Amino acid sequence: MNARNWIIAAGLLLALPGMALAAKPGYLHVKESIEINASQANVWSLVKDWNGLHKWHPAFSNTEIKSGENNKVGSLRTLTMTDGAKFDEELLGFNAKKMLYSYQILGDSPLPVADYSSSIQVKSGKAKGTSVLVWKGKFKRKVANNPPAGQDDAGVKKVIIGAYQAGLQNVKKLAEPK
Repeated sequence: MNARNWIIAAGLLLALPGMALAAKPGYLHVKESIEINASQANVWSLVKDWNGLHKWHPAFSNTEIKSGENNKVGSLRTLTMTDGAKFDEELLGFNAKKMLYSYQILGDSPLPVADYSSSIQVKSGKAKGTSVLVWKGKFKRKVANNPPAGQDDAGVKKVIIGAYQAGLQNVKKLAEPK
């Protein structure tokens, strides 16, 4: 093997760990969005309140700041679902100018996911005075090996897509003129 081939081979070997890390095997990704006939500012005013998820998502009956300040990175909130189940989330990022925030679930939740992080962003729509609400998440299945029916990759993604769509549809209903 000549020197050039050795350099190429060494470069590939050095790149492999980085490529494996970037792929993050086992993670599932979901991205849902909805076009809304309302301005970005109007839609953002509905979803920006870190302590107000229950005001626009029908699956939640309460949101309570557990520590930190509302809309401040590092704050923790406890979510209460309509069935009474509770779990905690941490605000990872908040950018009012970009109408974007990101968060992660801490500990266990009633959802069939682990290592869950997500973001919500309001973008401009195609037509003037419209917007697009985008909700995306990255997570693993809670049950990694031999998951029961409905908790395989497709089943877990279906649960998260359903949760996102319920929230997105309700924001659309709240934001659009009657």
